[in-house]
Amino acid sequence: MEAAVADLNFAPPVATTDGRVAGERGRQTRQRLLDATVELLSTTSWRSVKVTDIAREARTSPATFYQYFANVEEAIRVLAEGMVDEAAQLAELVGGDWSERSSWSTALTVTEGFLSYWEDNRAVFRVVDLATEEGDRELRGIRVRALNAVTVALAQVIVAACPAPGDASGQTTASPAGSDPMAVAGAIVAMFASVSAHRYGFEYWGIRTSPLIDTQARMLHWAVTGREALPQVFLSTEAPRTASLDTASTRRSAT
Repeated sequence: MEAAVADLNFAPPVATTDGRVAGERGRQTRQRLLDATVELLSTTSWRSVKVTDIAREARTSPATFYQYFANVEEAIRVLAEGMVDEAAQLAELVGGDWSERSSWSTALTVTEGFLSYWEDNRAVFRVVDLATEEGDRELRGIRVRALNAVTVALAQVIVAACPAPGDASGQTTASPAGSDPMAVAGAIVAMFASVSAHRYGFEYWGIRTSPLIDTQARMLHWAVTGREALPQVFLSTEAPRTASLDTASTRRSAT
């Protein structure tokens, strides 16, 4: 599994544990350590991941790790905060063109974008969910912030696409999925998260990714616009389709 790597040319200043500001080489080293952490989290129980394991995976030393992180838990929190930043990109996809001409393409873009977002952060989401179940309030708050950004953006889109007659406040919607836009958006985002988390279980049951994307996109499209999408025919040889957030953004711009 490859971790998403930020463009170091535009990366914000990174402080070491002793307060110094890391240069470009230091930022690259820190990113290697984060990438190594993700790689280990995708194959190992997070409670079993040690600093020495991360340093070895990153081809550096434990002493170097401690220049950037106090412990493994701090590295995980940095990765989790990164999910919040990526969720902002996903929220931008949600705010795409929902006109009758472009709404189906937008629904597909958002659905594919969410699946890509989850895949990019699958290992970290798994740890965050486990830690949340164990009562870690900080990681639970990070998870809520990440998904809330998408939920709020979607609720705003639902109100704009299906405004409730006579309600100028924007607190209700005429969406066929429900009158409370946050409830509708929350249910859709929860569906996305659950399906994305169980994607490989579905594949084990013989349910391919492409029909899963299509089904979710139809539910999203219906909830936002109140319109049905065109019929879709899947070929048995069709490959699963997922798109990165960058790819999804490109397709949205082209519509």
